[in-house]
Amino acid sequence: MSNLKSILLVEDNPLDIELTIDALAEHNIVNGIVAVGDGVEAMEYLQYEGNYKDREKGNPAVILLDIKMPRMDGIEVLEAIRNDDKLKTIPVVMLTSSREEPDLKKCYELGVNAYVVKPVDFKEFLEAVKHTTVFWVLVNELPTIT
Repeated sequence: MSNLKSILLVEDNPLDIELTIDALAEHNIVNGIVAVGDGVEAMEYLQYEGNYKDREKGNPAVILLDIKMPRMDGIEVLEAIRNDDKLKTIPVVMLTSSREEPDLKKCYELGVNAYVVKPVDFKEFLEAVKHTTVFWVLVNELPTIT
């Protein structure tokens, strides 16, 4: 059993999921990656519900969260996380294509840890994912939540 915490990737675009996983693998990020397709599934994962009721206990090291998704968008997920005592200390990085000022402002008001706009260029995307994730997974220290 590994002591490494997982990375929760919440993204509805299969290509962006694949690119993110490739970027992490290319830069030797060995944490397990759990990819879910929308905010509802992310909350089920975090709250041990549905398909995730029997998953291994523990919060992810970081959540990489898209904004524009069906059923429950990233801002709604962020708000739910920040309002839950068991989840609120998890670092959340918005990894999104949205450059809309209201989205940026709302995310910071809700306590996002970082807001990264997905570059269009593949190499820039790889670098953005690498730098963002390396910090939150390898450098950042989290408190123990019981």
